[in-house]
Amino acid sequence: MPRTPTIPKLGGLEGNILTLAAVRFLCWMHLMSAVIIPFFREWGRLSFVQIFGLQTWFMLMCFLMEVPTGAVADRFGRKVSVACGGFLLAAASVLYGSAPHLAVFVAAEALFAVAITLISGADEALAYDSLLACGRESEASRVMARLEAAKLAGILAGALLGAVVASRLGLRWPMLLQAVPLGLSGLLALGLTEPPRGKKEAAEGGSYFRLLSGGLHHFRSAPELRALALDQVACATVAWLVIWLYQIQLERVGVPLAAFGVVHAAMGLGQIAFLSRLAAVERLVGGRAQVARLTALVPALAMLGLAAVTGVAASVVLIVAAATAGLGRPPIFSGPVNRLIPSERRATVLSAVSAARTLAVGMVYPAVGAILDRSLVAALAFVGVLGLAAAALARAPARLFEEPAALTED
Repeated sequence: MPRTPTIPKLGGLEGNILTLAAVRFLCWMHLMSAVIIPFFREWGRLSFVQIFGLQTWFMLMCFLMEVPTGAVADRFGRKVSVACGGFLLAAASVLYGSAPHLAVFVAAEALFAVAITLISGADEALAYDSLLACGRESEASRVMARLEAAKLAGILAGALLGAVVASRLGLRWPMLLQAVPLGLSGLLALGLTEPPRGKKEAAEGGSYFRLLSGGLHHFRSAPELRALALDQVACATVAWLVIWLYQIQLERVGVPLAAFGVVHAAMGLGQIAFLSRLAAVERLVGGRAQVARLTALVPALAMLGLAAVTGVAASVVLIVAAATAGLGRPPIFSGPVNRLIPSERRATVLSAVSAARTLAVGMVYPAVGAILDRSLVAALAFVGVLGLAAAALARAPARLFEEPAALTED
């Protein structure tokens, strides 16, 4: 008997996908993204050790908050969690731009961490459970890729606008003005429809601590899920460091500040193109598992290449390649990971995976900051070698990437 959606396509749960795409676009319209290093170095007057120390603090706070906020989403609702995250992101932006003092930055990073973790896992869980309720779970990876493309479009728009704002108004104003789209993302999230989340939730009484402990137990007791998580975690470090190192490389090769937004936009366009043609790429290289292998390897090789080049064109090509592969990688894992998680614990377990990734990145930041204060070339080479080691480790079984057969009419 074929499963047919019982929910209208233009509203309700199926409408969640369009709403989530708009929420992601606004939530990731970070005007600071294209000038974040100049913001810290010139307006904030921080050294690289202090910058990466701040990011280590942010990652630590994310690690501590990921699973608790995931349980909050499972207990009180994913819509509520995403909306609160958007509002807190706006508040953190205003706080960050209020004064160039390290103590202010520390407080703002903590608030950013709480906001990000309220959204992390909750939006993906809401999207997947909406698809599940409509009988469209076989489309999960493609839908998640489209949601990631909406996020990247927001990053692209924010980068282009932020570079212009910074060049005309000063480095502080992109941070302050990005509170507008971030706050709007919270308002828009209030219009989402909460999907059903399974029968066990009622049996467990919706207890926050029961959800928290149950989600962690599921993560520990699922070896296939742990294998996929390790694959993501091992390669996340290089992908995240691309964001922090590319602007320093652009300064090194003589690219003016006003052009940083164009390069950041090119990074976003590369990811959008990759995700929009994901099925074609899979056919070209021999399947999703092979795409996962290649996207682990490319950023590492690109970082090593950046350590060796001094030209503008070569630098931009390598930066875009690293961002396209490394930052475009997570949606490849969305379908395989979500299939291994029960609905009533989805946000909690996804947050546990995100917490592991966050911890891995946070552990590397101090070393990169210390190396950067001495040599950018050495830092790029260090990250490249680290990425090659991660690519060798990132080998989740290929069968886990196989999608279930699409439902067809009898």
